[in-house]
Amino acid sequence: MPAASRNRLAGAASPYLLEHADNPVEWFEWGDEAFAEARRRDVPILLSVGYASCHWCHVMAAESFTDRGTADLMNRWFVNVKVDREERPDLDRHYLEAVQALTGQGGWPLTAFLTPSGEAFFGGTYFPKVERSGLPAFASVLAAVHQGWQDRREQVVSSAADLAERLSAPLPPAGDVPAPSLPAAAYRSVAASYDPAQGGFGGPPKFPQAATLEFLLRASGAPWAPEARAMLHRTLTAMADGGIHDQVGGGFSRYTVDAAWRVPHFEKMLGDNALLGRLYARAWQLTGDEYLAAVARRTLDYVLAALTLPGGGFASSEDADSEGEEGRFYTFSNDEFQAVAGPSAPLAAAVLGVTPEGDLDGKNVLRRDRRPAEVAAAAGATTAEVEDAVTAALAALARHRAGRARPHLDDKVVAAGNGLAIRALAEAATVLAEPRYLAAAEEAARFVLGDLRRPDGRLLRARRAGRGEVPAFCEDYASVALGLFTLYRATGEPSWFTAAAGLVEDMVDLFRDPRGGAFFTTGRDVPARPARRKDFVDNPTPSDNSLAAEALLTLAAYTGDEAAREQADGVFQAGGLWMERAPSAVGHLLGALLVALAPPRQLAVVGPPGHPGTRALLAVAEEQYRPALFVARGDGVTSGGVPLLESRPLLDGRPAAYLCRDSSCAPPTADPAELRRMLNEAFLVPPARA
Repeated sequence: MPAASRNRLAGAASPYLLEHADNPVEWFEWGDEAFAEARRRDVPILLSVGYASCHWCHVMAAESFTDRGTADLMNRWFVNVKVDREERPDLDRHYLEAVQALTGQGGWPLTAFLTPSGEAFFGGTYFPKVERSGLPAFASVLAAVHQGWQDRREQVVSSAADLAERLSAPLPPAGDVPAPSLPAAAYRSVAASYDPAQGGFGGPPKFPQAATLEFLLRASGAPWAPEARAMLHRTLTAMADGGIHDQVGGGFSRYTVDAAWRVPHFEKMLGDNALLGRLYARAWQLTGDEYLAAVARRTLDYVLAALTLPGGGFASSEDADSEGEEGRFYTFSNDEFQAVAGPSAPLAAAVLGVTPEGDLDGKNVLRRDRRPAEVAAAAGATTAEVEDAVTAALAALARHRAGRARPHLDDKVVAAGNGLAIRALAEAATVLAEPRYLAAAEEAARFVLGDLRRPDGRLLRARRAGRGEVPAFCEDYASVALGLFTLYRATGEPSWFTAAAGLVEDMVDLFRDPRGGAFFTTGRDVPARPARRKDFVDNPTPSDNSLAAEALLTLAAYTGDEAAREQADGVFQAGGLWMERAPSAVGHLLGALLVALAPPRQLAVVGPPGHPGTRALLAVAEEQYRPALFVARGDGVTSGGVPLLESRPLLDGRPAAYLCRDSSCAPPTADPAELRRMLNEAFLVPPARA
């Protein structure tokens, strides 16, 4: 399409919006111009929310938004607004909740019809061009909404105002800090929805629910959660074996359409893979299962290989589609598999579930369908021969797949997603002894602190090719701060601590509600359209308030800042009803509460960074998964601005460790074995690895 005929999205920064710049639909970006136009014309707003790697967003765009006839109806009857949900999570969450309240359903693409003042009165998700599977044709929906606006305007506006009032109603007054018994009750509720056959929770479509799994990880070993470790291990193993896990190139898709993790929608998100990579690494530390460590490495290696951008930072996602076909990059026909795998094909196909019928339009989604030992017994081979065949087949398929057109990359850098990735890589660098992960985390952190900030220091939500001016949200500040705290723990570099503490202070200033305790999604320095809201629900990445609480707990542990601890308690108080009534929706908040109730311990390790004694003490500090242990590292000479290191000298010239609880510290030790004993006593020795 000639440049002159492109719509207003041609000037957008978001790759998702740019995909629609050549549509015949007269799209607007969200903003005052669109609302002024709706008021001038006295027509509703058609709001379409999606993201670049969303398969059904592409389908609806191809069917309807590129169709001249449909576009004419949209342009005649509505002011049309396109939103990238990753760029504007505040709008996405508000209107998703509105559509769910109106229809009982939600998802993407999200289609909402708004009054000229921005209040939703009707909506849905994907609408086909022609009626099918019980879904009305999109043109019929447009006509019905237009007619309703013409004939029942007063009723429509009144109903929309009522809904907006309900959605913006304040949360119930905060109660007391949740009782120590709350996590046990939440665990019982979560366990009731566990799928013992396939792992995970609930039925299809099935999502990993990383936040809920992290709650199980943190609850493992608690007397009230006897099955937490087994549920976690079963779920992680089933996911790693399934089609949701890319058996050839690593990384996880967003969800599967079935309950057995077999057939995914193939989009891969940075946030999902950062959360899962970190979770698998920590689960290996808890269980000792080397398969989990291998999956952690494959997942984070995927992030480094596919999502690292040349200019710095990590891209948001990879698409589900390539060459106009969903899953084209990831699936193989039986004939193709046999030809590429060669002599390894018979044994490898038996393990990887390859059949002539396939799983998706005659194509196979690879998964570990059978154990090598089982296949070996049936084929008269050794287990080692089967494992070698699978390894050879996957290597051949990787080389073959490299010649295909790769799915589209959404190359905008989102602060929250990069914060999750920095944290995952920095933790995995320590847990898995992978220095390259630490280097990647530091590089991404430098990019975020340099390129995702305004000159006045205000963090930005996202940028692409140097463009993007949306101010960051609460989740961005909290997520990046947690990533930087983790970098400090992994490196001992005090500048990371200083930057993290500064972001937490800014987060409190910009987002905290001094009257209600919890945190708003949007800052006080940006226009509130729609009304400012507080989110506690993970969707699917951790919620604003859960991340904020965790960042505050971390700051309090390192600094002794009682105000930060009280502010974290305010979040737990405000989110108490969510944790009581819908624990599966607030897994990350529950995990943070477990740390708060522990209570946290602080460990200061001081000594020259390369000294064998320093390394030995740090190895003991990090050898077990202890989520309520906060480790500070220093040289024993200066504190570097980290309060926990103040007055923590070397012990008779030797590296030393100081184990503290709040302001009370045990005598320092230079003996790694003694430190191990002290930690085991402080946290109780966990059950033996299984």
